[in-house]
Amino acid sequence: MATHKGWYADWMYRWETRLTNEDSNRIVRPLEWGFDWVNDFIDAHGLREKLFGGRDPETLSHFEAEDAMAALNAAIVARSEDFFGYAKPTDYVLEERYPQLFPTNVRPKTLANDAEWKRKAATGEIEKAHFLRFTSPVRTKYPENDLVNARWYPAPAEKMAGKPKQAIIVMPQWNADAFSHNVLCSLFNRFGISALRLSKPYHDIRRPAELERSDYAVSANLGRTIAACRQAVVDIRCCMDWLQEQGYEQFGVLGTSLGSCYAFIASAHDARLRVNAFNHASTAFGDVVWTGQSTRHIRQGLEEAGLTQEGLRTAWSSVSPFSYMERFAAQTDKRVLVVHAKYDLTFIEEYSLETLQHFSRLGIHYESKVLPCGHYTTGEKPYAYLDGWYMGSFVYRAFRDIGRETPVVAASTKKPEAVSH
Repeated sequence: MATHKGWYADWMYRWETRLTNEDSNRIVRPLEWGFDWVNDFIDAHGLREKLFGGRDPETLSHFEAEDAMAALNAAIVARSEDFFGYAKPTDYVLEERYPQLFPTNVRPKTLANDAEWKRKAATGEIEKAHFLRFTSPVRTKYPENDLVNARWYPAPAEKMAGKPKQAIIVMPQWNADAFSHNVLCSLFNRFGISALRLSKPYHDIRRPAELERSDYAVSANLGRTIAACRQAVVDIRCCMDWLQEQGYEQFGVLGTSLGSCYAFIASAHDARLRVNAFNHASTAFGDVVWTGQSTRHIRQGLEEAGLTQEGLRTAWSSVSPFSYMERFAAQTDKRVLVVHAKYDLTFIEEYSLETLQHFSRLGIHYESKVLPCGHYTTGEKPYAYLDGWYMGSFVYRAFRDIGRETPVVAASTKKPEAVSH
């Protein structure tokens, strides 16, 4: 199908555009530099004078602030082991409650679906589920966001028999509702692989009440967006600590879209993540936001303030996979899948191909799969089945292969104290 470059491409782009435009609750927000979101890092490394020259960041001109943001990102990349370091939580608990949808759009069908799930919960027509909860070592201004949430899908004991205990952390896409990727978790259970479906910062139950969408995960507030990535990476690593406490020995991570970025950076900083599935991948965070169809509202706020694509690429280099490629490549025992979509208008193919080129240049062994659709249409039939097959079969094979090896569990690197905002 992907060989049809005329009518098929036009049809796919029209479909992709229609799906993207169905969400009417996107908000254009003004540029905010957001240095205060990483104050702890700035002060811990004595960067305040270097970045701001002893002045209040709020008094900097646009060009001064842009230079300061560039210098901050360079410092984060140079000290990323510290930036993404953490103290292991001490308040892990399994919570039992009825699943909720937590929709991020206001389409009538979605709202009706949400109402139906609430009705079933009220009448006891659905079963309760288990959720891992703990306080994130990275603190923000929103207490509800700082209470991490991960739905727990333990594999049946008979499926795990005769092999190391294996688990995967699943990170859905930006603005995912709480049911996204749950089917994948159930599929992994059939392979004898347990799963934690992690709610990203500002998503579903972690979303502040003032929001309809998960806007604070990616927004025109540059520092808050960096802090959200930091928190997501740390939360992934904390989930592995809990899994190790439960006796799990081998770990993987699967991320889609924004979740793919978070998953890659976590894996680059944690050797325990042996199995890696990146579903929609790109090199630079800023390039995706600037060129993506679904982030036009963010670009508008940034562009109106005078920021350029090059400036944004630099301002978000600390949360871009390209900054950590060498660190990732140094861990030679990883299994890697990269899926991208041929007609993607959100993660445009040019940047996905750049990812593969970087992997090849650095000697990272990977599997590449190409979907004959776009970003949003990946969730539509039949492409969702194809994507599920790619990810499911890879995860099964990768865990099967490492399960035949002598388990080697790397220790995580932690900071002596929790990070606080």
